[in-house]
Amino acid sequence: MIRIACMLLALATLAQSAPLKFAETLREVHAPADAKTVTTDFTFTNRSNKPVTISRYESACSCMKVEISDAKLRYAPGESGTIRAEFDMGNFSGEIDKTIALWVEGDPKDKPSITLTARVHIPVIVNIEPKTLKWSLNGKANPQAIAITMKDTKPVRITKISSSSENFRHELKTIKDGKSYELVVTPLDLSLPALAIFRIETDCALAKHKTQQAFAVVRKPSSSENDHTR
Repeated sequence: MIRIACMLLALATLAQSAPLKFAETLREVHAPADAKTVTTDFTFTNRSNKPVTISRYESACSCMKVEISDAKLRYAPGESGTIRAEFDMGNFSGEIDKTIALWVEGDPKDKPSITLTARVHIPVIVNIEPKTLKWSLNGKANPQAIAITMKDTKPVRITKISSSSENFRHELKTIKDGKSYELVVTPLDLSLPALAIFRIETDCALAKHKTQQAFAVVRKPSSSENDHTR
């Protein structure tokens, strides 16, 4: 009974601290592959019995612009409004979560009443798996492969691969022209930490998907990796 009472008290406190009730705090958006920006709206209503003022709102990423309908910050009981998020897709692909923090008057500076999430689904045209190859310091310099698979309806070919480091040898293998490739990478020296960025250029017709990146690192293994090998 004590536990239940504590839970009810916590829920009541949370409800009081978030008087603006949102229809959804998570909005999923499915973007076309060629879209440059996407927008989504979060609608809310003041369900409390007193006016509520939004004192601050901000996005966790510079790639997302946030606006409130009519720039209105104060809402009477029962009054509704909309927060619009506009996401600049840049070179993102896959599933991306971007958050918005919302403070109402009286909230602590470090604790917003509400966190909203825009989950953007962006088609993957050039799929790279894994994105990063890893070797342990002073380990074995075995070759590893990155699978590059084209998800477009039309063939997409790799036109060039360049590396930022001479410490890694790389070789591109064509599995099926325009559809699937393997980038085989071999480190030349495992005595020192190293990082390579592979720039993968393609003839994809969509500019934002045309160039991709993959990585190779030589680093000290984490404690969990050490435990796994014992």
